[in-house]
Amino acid sequence: MAMNGFLLLQCLSFFLFLNMITLWGNIHEARKVYIVYMGSLPEGEYVTSSQHQNILQEVVVGSSVEDILVRSYRRSFNGFAAKLTVDERQKLASMEKVVSVFPSRTLQLHTTRSWDFMGLNLSITRKRSVESNLIVGVIDTGIWPESESFSDEGFGPAPKKWKGACNGGKNFTCNNKIIGARYYTPAPYDTARDEAGHGSHTASTASGNEVKDASFYGVGRGTARGGVPSGRIAAYKVCFPGGCDSAGVLGAFDDAIADGVDVITISIGGDSAVDFSEDAISIGAFHAMAKGVLTLNSAGNSGPGLTASVAPWLMSVAASTTDRLFVDKVALGNGKAISGYSINSFAMKGRRFPLVYGKEISESCQELSSQECNPGCVNGSLVKGKIVICQSFKNYPEVRKAGAAGSVLLNNEFDRVSFVVSLPAVAVSQDSLSSLISYKESTKTPVAEILKTEAVKDFDAPVVVGFSSRGPNAIVPEILKPDISAPGVDILAAFSPLAQASIDSEDKRKPKYNIISGTSMSCPHAAGVAAYVKSFYPDWSPSAIKSAIMTTAWAMNSSKNTEAEFAYGSGHVNPVKAINPGLVYETFTQDYIKMLCNIGYDESKVRIISGDDSACPKGSDKAPPKDLNYPSMAAQVSSGKSFVVNFPRTVTNVGVANSTYRAKVLQNSKISIKVVPDVLSFKSLNEKKSFSVTVTGKAVPHGAIVSASLVWSDGNHWVRSPIVVHA
Repeated sequence: MAMNGFLLLQCLSFFLFLNMITLWGNIHEARKVYIVYMGSLPEGEYVTSSQHQNILQEVVVGSSVEDILVRSYRRSFNGFAAKLTVDERQKLASMEKVVSVFPSRTLQLHTTRSWDFMGLNLSITRKRSVESNLIVGVIDTGIWPESESFSDEGFGPAPKKWKGACNGGKNFTCNNKIIGARYYTPAPYDTARDEAGHGSHTASTASGNEVKDASFYGVGRGTARGGVPSGRIAAYKVCFPGGCDSAGVLGAFDDAIADGVDVITISIGGDSAVDFSEDAISIGAFHAMAKGVLTLNSAGNSGPGLTASVAPWLMSVAASTTDRLFVDKVALGNGKAISGYSINSFAMKGRRFPLVYGKEISESCQELSSQECNPGCVNGSLVKGKIVICQSFKNYPEVRKAGAAGSVLLNNEFDRVSFVVSLPAVAVSQDSLSSLISYKESTKTPVAEILKTEAVKDFDAPVVVGFSSRGPNAIVPEILKPDISAPGVDILAAFSPLAQASIDSEDKRKPKYNIISGTSMSCPHAAGVAAYVKSFYPDWSPSAIKSAIMTTAWAMNSSKNTEAEFAYGSGHVNPVKAINPGLVYETFTQDYIKMLCNIGYDESKVRIISGDDSACPKGSDKAPPKDLNYPSMAAQVSSGKSFVVNFPRTVTNVGVANSTYRAKVLQNSKISIKVVPDVLSFKSLNEKKSFSVTVTGKAVPHGAIVSASLVWSDGNHWVRSPIVVHA
């Protein structure tokens, strides 16, 4: 008995020891920042940070809740960000009042000619007094308030509806143009000042003042301006050198909506699409939409990879070219010239320099490394006063550091896109580089001159650029994404003097305006158009504005864009037509809630998101996402099988009271399309009419896309919707 009792005591002690170790491990487990999303604000209640602390108190072990609560969301929706262990995360996720708990991801940052290209020239009709009451919210890297693009000369006080604040940090002052500023970044970046240049660029593209004679050291000279130059700007800084924290992004949405912005532009995104309930941008944009604010989001720069911007309540924007190309030439000693692309503000003024390549530039590196001009492989004594040929674009800073006169670089990634360089340099194709090397090797004294960049007409524009992320929609394949394309290549706009002018960290130039490419640039173009439309129709819903932009877009050429609608959505934005669409497709909060039900969200979760007693449809009331009243029509079908797909749609008359629209289908021989009814007669404005589109076809190969278009026209308006079937 004594032995048995001793063994029992030993076992109990051992298990107690294990429990202590487990408890100690849980207490000291590494904490990570998670976002706890709790849906809409409770009706009639005021949410406080202490309420969020009380929730944390229920699950947190061994730490002060004040220390782990990062941020509360309580102005426009309900939730908080906190430093949690995995166990605490799981406990919170199991609570009935919580929609989702997900890691705070690090997101990435995704002009003079562009507005003229789209027809929105300086003489276009504007309602400047209404524009002056519009507020564009810019969620980005901050803003440089001293830029001419943000001068408040001629501006009156902020609109009365403005409820925001100027919390820009030390030495930051707002004005009557930049009426609000906030930051969500840690020290030493605790200021709304833009240190990257990106936020100033996007803000001025959307709503910058008209600034004459703007250029990048003479390149691209003209009048820089935004889509609504008379509009106001509210800047929300969420990005710093470490990235763009999604907890901060959600905080910016929470504030921007409550502050009273009219449009939100956010040129930020993740690497891939995630569930809507775990995506800060999707969550923020949903609550913005519910409060009447349209969010425009860059499609991403992962092309030909898939876009992460896929929520149907926001507008996803692809990047395309304008009719202005920035080109550069290399004049060879034999009288011939090779053309390429760069933003080269330097001029050699007729001087020619010797060409060197490969082993000629290094005494220590292998030939391949020398050909690529890798770090440590460019010998200053060998390249000084010479033009270096490089097989890698990214290594041109090594050539500049070594004291070379210039460089000719290989561009094997992006066709017809120009990037700023910090010395006389030009990026050329593989064929052109091979021709240059051939000239060098066959000539006794090969010399060349790199000319300054010049602008030429691009007759192929607009074409979606290669880096722009594509469809299909990875979360809801029946919703076509991206929605639209806008100028995103070689865009001149405001910049920050604290930012690098190029990828060269030692580039000392401090341009007031810089030329940049990306879907980050296309997004604020579309946001400017959305604000321009809203200046004519202040009471329109976000979906009506979105529909007006999509259905009036220029049809783009699929022969120049092999991914067709997966590249450009409904086409290229056309701001002049967008203010007179004739008909619009409207979609409201309850329509999106119904869609969420139909893709698997349970009733309790959608009620928390919506903040009301929304009920999920039952039985025959259920409908697939393709039935959402979206301006484009898309369906995913089984590959290799015949199909019949029906799209029910409803349009609202916003054109002429007494009008009759007839359907015209731009057919594709691979499918048959029938519209019933094919005539819609309206007797009043805001009258609604419904119709259905039936698409019939044979087998679609896996990964293929078959597309056509439906156009409703009364003779004055052409309301076009793409129809896409993919397998």
